[in-house]
Amino acid sequence: MMHGPEKSDPAIVAVKPANKAGQLAAEWVERRAGAEGKAVPHRTRRAQDRESVSQGLDRIRQAARQRKTERFTALYHHLIPPMLRTAFFALKRDAAPGVDGLTWRAYEADLDRRIEGLHERVRRGAYRAQPSRRRYIPKPDGRQRPLAVAALEDKIVQRATVAVLETIYETEFLGFSYGFRPGRGRHDALDALVVGISSTKVNYILDADIRSFFDEVCQSTLVRFLQHRIGDQRILRLVQKWLRAGVLEDQQVVISDKGTGQGSVASPLLANVYLHYVFDLWAARWRRREATGDMIIVRYADDIVVGFEHEADARRFWDDMRARLETFSLSLHPDKTRLIEFGRLAAARRAQRGLGKPETFTFLGFTFICGRSRQGRFLLKRKTRRDRMRARLKDIKEGLRRRRHQSIPEQGHWLRQVLEGYYGYHAVPTNLPALSAFRTHVLHLWRRSLERRSQRAGMTWERIVRIAKDWLPRPRILHPWPNQRFAVKHPRWEPDARIGPVRICAGGAQ
Repeated sequence: MMHGPEKSDPAIVAVKPANKAGQLAAEWVERRAGAEGKAVPHRTRRAQDRESVSQGLDRIRQAARQRKTERFTALYHHLIPPMLRTAFFALKRDAAPGVDGLTWRAYEADLDRRIEGLHERVRRGAYRAQPSRRRYIPKPDGRQRPLAVAALEDKIVQRATVAVLETIYETEFLGFSYGFRPGRGRHDALDALVVGISSTKVNYILDADIRSFFDEVCQSTLVRFLQHRIGDQRILRLVQKWLRAGVLEDQQVVISDKGTGQGSVASPLLANVYLHYVFDLWAARWRRREATGDMIIVRYADDIVVGFEHEADARRFWDDMRARLETFSLSLHPDKTRLIEFGRLAAARRAQRGLGKPETFTFLGFTFICGRSRQGRFLLKRKTRRDRMRARLKDIKEGLRRRRHQSIPEQGHWLRQVLEGYYGYHAVPTNLPALSAFRTHVLHLWRRSLERRSQRAGMTWERIVRIAKDWLPRPRILHPWPNQRFAVKHPRWEPDARIGPVRICAGGAQ
């Protein structure tokens, strides 16, 4: 191998391979003036990294699609520096640091050296996962949700490993699974549910929630599920390192044989793998063999909505589902799991029995209501959950209190961003009244906040309305009707859009 000159020579600092030469041939060239400090080489390298990573993942995806029953025994070699760098740039820049205290910006300052060192430790098996830092975030119902914040290098390795595993399992997962999957989001699940209820003979809804799912997953069973498709023991050992690293809370590391560490990078994929074998495959088989009428299924993580044509099917499925989950150390939440009469015939049937309007259920931040269109036809309406709106207004009130010293334009700019973000998710058809009510509440909060800046009550309603015209955007529907977007993403001719004689809300190929 040819060695370059001594580093002490300031005139010769780079190596440029000769055209059409082998690896031994090299041409010594001088650095061009003005090249130092440019960002173009970094962007070029990132693009090259993404291209090489994409090519490698495409080969895995193709093999997984063609060989459905084979186990992958050689995946570890894909965890190379380009893959780790791509995983690093996919992380959130402002994420909270783990027990190592490293932030994204600090790691980027010496990225090449750190990535090379991390890759070397991963390659020779010297990589050790650090405990996650426990953090709590408030839930809309007032309780605290425990999260596990992993160390930065653990996030990088997890992100790279998840990218490899996703290429395999995305060919395995069923169409009604929507949570934490690439190319699928909350609104895709909402669209599938609306289309399923509106286009099939759904008369009953089972709204199911698995209690403390991320904390109750059996780790040994999860590893056994992974072994169905993953035969590379080094990848399996990586997953086990993350599961057994524990959580640092109150200066003590707690290690458990249950849970996947909600909030970690790998947790969503591991949760989907677990539920794929525990629920999805079982539910699809139950639908083919046991259902006597139409049946739809939509699952987003541990939130499950199942629609039935017949009440008998719904109650049998509920009992069988409870027994199935108990076999794998899971249970249904007693307060959040219920069976209701719902659908196009619910209002008429309840009126015949002398009952009131059909009950409602919630899913992914919306309340689902049996309504009527202007022409008198059945219309499934979605309305923002009241508790979610209250929680958001509470956050805005606190934010205005912290910004009371700012000028009106500064506060208005912040409120505009808040409202646009809120509209971006909640501006679905039939939800315009709730959006208008939300804007009115924000207007009241802003007026009260401005009045408290002075003892002089000079902020009249007319004045705050004029100010709001400049800063607070009026709500408008941003999302298309669910059937329109669903038809584009899942055309009727898509293979496997049906399973057996039972019509389903497929959400994609099964």
